[in-house]
Order: sequence, then C-alpha cells, then structure tokens
Amino acid sequence: MPGEVSNEGGTPGRRRPRAEGLLGGAAQPTAPKPGRSRSTAPTAVRRAAVVVAVEAAAAVLLALVLLYLTLTGSPDSVGRALAEVVYVGMAGVLLAAGAVGLWRVSAWARGPVIVLQLLLAVLGYTAAFQADRPLIGVPVLAAVAVELYLLATPEARLAFFQR
Repeated sequence: MPGEVSNEGGTPGRRRPRAEGLLGGAAQPTAPKPGRSRSTAPTAVRRAAVVVAVEAAAAVLLALVLLYLTLTGSPDSVGRALAEVVYVGMAGVLLAAGAVGLWRVSAWARGPVIVLQLLLAVLGYTAAFQADRPLIGVPVLAAVAVELYLLATPEARLAFFQR
C-alpha cells in the first residue's frame, strides 16, 4: 500500500517508494570479503612447481630455436614448421601456467600437469629409443619421472585433496 511503513530491507520507519517495491531497492553495501588464506604449499609441491617451470622454460627456448631455424633455413613446408613452433610454444605456456598453479596449490593445476607429463614421457621415449637421440630423450624422461613422483607423494596428494 502506498504510504505504508515497511521494515523489510530498509531503515525502520522509512517509506518505500512504489518503484522500489516493484523493482527492488538500491543495492546495500556487502560485508567485506574475508582475507584469502595463503596456505604454504608442501615441499614436494613447491619442488614439482620448480620442475614444471624448468620444463616450461625449456619448451619456450625450444620454440624460439625452432622459429629461428624455420626463418633462416629452408623447411619442406613452412606451414608445418610454423605449426610446430606454435605447438611447442603452447606447451611451454601451458607448463608455465601449471607451474604457477602448483606453486599456489590451485586445485585445477595438478590434472593438466600430469597429462602434459604423460605426453612428454611419450615424446621422451620416442626421442631416446626410436629416434636414437638419448641425449634429448633421457633427460626428458628423468624430468617426467621426478615430476610424477613429486606429485604422487602423500603430502602433495593431501595438499590437493584438502582444497
């Protein structure tokens, strides 16, 4: 009713205009957000983040080398060579994002990092044993093994389980 005194959502004793009753009133200030608790990551997760960051740096460096070789050489297919540069660069960016996520113990980070490690394991195995490039493949396989071990430790699993 017009002119009625309402205590809902406003100051007691204040009249509510008809538009406010139909459309809702002005937004009230919300309570301040509680501070984000910065839990420290377990040692295994921090080490895993460092290993992933090193892998990301290596992937970005490899993408730059491939770009240089593509631009200065004469590849059979420039499109395929540039696609390879893009794929390796994207892998480096994804690994870097995963490293940041692991460092912050973000729940989303563990799964993609594990998937990327499995892909790197396939590439490392192919390079080491099928392409006869053990100086490339064995270090990749070692980094993958260390990463998967660190993410499988009980303290790392518990850190992501509690999130």
